[in-house]
Amino acid sequence: MKNFSRQCWLGLALGLFMFSANAQDFRVGYVNTDRIFKEANAAKAAQAKLEQEFSKREKDLVDQGNVLKAASDKLEREGPTLPDSQRLARQKQLVDQDRDFQRKRREFQEDLNSRKNEELQQVLERANKVVKQVAEAEKYDVILQEAVYINPKLDITDKVIKALNATPAK
Repeated sequence: MKNFSRQCWLGLALGLFMFSANAQDFRVGYVNTDRIFKEANAAKAAQAKLEQEFSKREKDLVDQGNVLKAASDKLEREGPTLPDSQRLARQKQLVDQDRDFQRKRREFQEDLNSRKNEELQQVLERANKVVKQVAEAEKYDVILQEAVYINPKLDITDKVIKALNATPAK
């Protein structure tokens, strides 16, 4: 019985030794996707593309908002001197214009968010391919993208951004 117990302990110790040897070879990395979205050339290009695509609509909305504000200010100034029927007609017109403005602004925001998500998804797909290439080249076992805390020495975001910037956009 003593011999069996000794063999179990020896086996357990050998197993722990083998596990710790394997654990030393286990490589973990971390990628900060927020930094990729801010710093990678592909993300910056996507942002510039969106700004170019939506700048005219945004300017039109700003102009329409300014016209609406000016009309509202004018009604406020002139309202007390206007006949009731004319004041009510202008108020109704302002309400209709404001409703139209709010609708256009909401549609603009929805379109912008949709396109932004499309562009960021493309950047993320490219980044994930680069992460996989870096992981395979440097023999990482696991790459995390979300974590509550990460030791900075495990952060490979700079490598990924550098590799992503080196690859041409498709």
